[in-house]
Amino acid sequence: MSLLTTMIRHLCTDAAQSANRTSPDILSSPESCHVVFVATDLEIKELAWVRTKETDFERDGKVFRRLSPEYFAWLRSRMVTAQAAHKAGKLPEAAWNTLRQRFNALQELAIREFGKESLQDVLQSFSPKNYRPPALRPEPQKKPVEVPRKVWIYPQHAAGRHRQPVTSQAVAKVDAIREEAMAKGWSEARLYQNQGRFRFPCGEDYGLVCFVDGDQEIGEVTERSIEIIHGPKSGRPSTLRFYNPDVPQPWMKKVED
Repeated sequence: MSLLTTMIRHLCTDAAQSANRTSPDILSSPESCHVVFVATDLEIKELAWVRTKETDFERDGKVFRRLSPEYFAWLRSRMVTAQAAHKAGKLPEAAWNTLRQRFNALQELAIREFGKESLQDVLQSFSPKNYRPPALRPEPQKKPVEVPRKVWIYPQHAAGRHRQPVTSQAVAKVDAIREEAMAKGWSEARLYQNQGRFRFPCGEDYGLVCFVDGDQEIGEVTERSIEIIHGPKSGRPSTLRFYNPDVPQPWMKKVED
């Protein structure tokens, strides 16, 4: 949505209240100075502002920015765009009149705050493309729901020095190929063990269940190896093999006496 569209949408929201209002809202507070803030639809609020380092704040779905010569120059560039839209018949007469009234009031405030010469100097060198306008803050992203981890211990009767956490989803994946794998010579430990003498993934103690969490899926099961497919739904999957050290492998050489 363009900033001009946002400007018009805000006008439609509060047109009934703001069409006849040209004076700024003032929130008074003792022992504080009044600072002018302006929304992108040119609504003006003159606030008793103590936190002088703040430049933007949100209210009623709008972003108000503290008035500065640069912000005034940017708002003026938006008015030029709005005027062109009005002449082209894309901006209703009532909306244009409201914007014009608000901008006239804003211009008087800006001249009072910064002086006419200072504003003219900024306007001559100002480039809207290099200015970052105010925008609503994006809503914080929700933390992904963590997959509950089952306290999986295999073998139950042994106490390995190191243990790798295993999810119930990983156990379910191995359960699905358990009978096929064991029929081809895989031991239960090679499929389910999650304890080892060394820290995971070092050594040969850890079973298949430790390697198929997340988006990893199990592919072809053979006597020598089981495929582990990473990102099968990503469009660019990759395949690794989990080898069975209990059966002869091509790279293993038998040592003769």
